[in-house]
Amino acid sequence: MDRVRSADGTSIAFDRLGDGPPVILVSGASTTRAVHASLAELLAADFTVFNYDRRGRGDSADTEPYAVGREVDDIGALINAAGGSAGLFGNSSGAVLALRATAAGLPVTRLALWEPPFMVDPDAPRRHREYLERLDELVEAGRRGDAMALFMTTIGLPPEQIEGMRRSPMWPDLEAVAPTLVYDARVMGDSTLPADLGAAVRVPTLVLTGGDTGAWADDAARAVTTGLPAARHEVLPGQTHAVAWDVLAGPLDAFFTERRADEPGSDGNARW
Repeated sequence: MDRVRSADGTSIAFDRLGDGPPVILVSGASTTRAVHASLAELLAADFTVFNYDRRGRGDSADTEPYAVGREVDDIGALINAAGGSAGLFGNSSGAVLALRATAAGLPVTRLALWEPPFMVDPDAPRRHREYLERLDELVEAGRRGDAMALFMTTIGLPPEQIEGMRRSPMWPDLEAVAPTLVYDARVMGDSTLPADLGAAVRVPTLVLTGGDTGAWADDAARAVTTGLPAARHEVLPGQTHAVAWDVLAGPLDAFFTERRADEPGSDGNARW
C-alpha cells in the first residue's frame, strides 16, 4: 500500500499493480478499494493500475467539510503519482466522479464508465433531493445502519435481503463507510446528466452496461454518449450492475490500449 497527499492534506491510500500505461480505478457508493482488487490484478498484466480508497473509506483519511472538488483533487494527486496523466475507470457513482474529474480539466487520457447511474425521468431530481435530505439526517444522528439500509432500499434491494445483510458479518464494514454515502449522493448532483459536460469532456469515452441490468442503465448510457463528443456505448450480454470482473476486464483492456486516429503513433485506422 502506498499513499499520496491530496491538495487539502488528506492522505489517500492506494495499491499500485503492474507495469505499463497508468489506469486509475474509481469505486462507487458503499465500497472500498477492495471491490476492485480482482479487476486490478487482471488489468495489471498490461497497465500500471492505481486502485485507491476514496476519502473517508478503508485506509484513506478524510477532511471536513466534504466537497466534490476535494475528491477531484484526490484523483489529481493520484494522476501526479502516476506520472502526470492517466486513464480513468469509474464504477457506478464512481463513474460520475470520474466524469467530473475529467470535466474539471485533469490530464485524463481515456475515460471508461461502468453504468453511471444518471436518471432521465423528470421526477428524478425530486426523488434524489429527498433521498439526500433523509440520508443527511440519518448520518448526522449517528444511525449508520439505517443510512446504509436507506441506500440499499433506494437502489432496489428487497427488505428481506437488507435485513439478512444487517445480520451478516459484513454489516460492520458497511456501517463504517455509511457516512460516505452522502458523498456519492452529492457527486450525483441532482441525479441527471449535467448539460455542460459535453463541452468539458473531450477525451475518448467508453460507456459499458450489462445486458441484464435494466432499462435505466441503457437510458443513462444513451444520455452520456449523446452528450459527449467522443463517446461510445457497449453492452456486455448477461451482465448486471454487479458485473463479473473477468468479463469487464477484456473490453477495458482493449479500450485503454486503443489509439485515436489522430494520436501520435496511430496508423490512421484506429476505431476513434
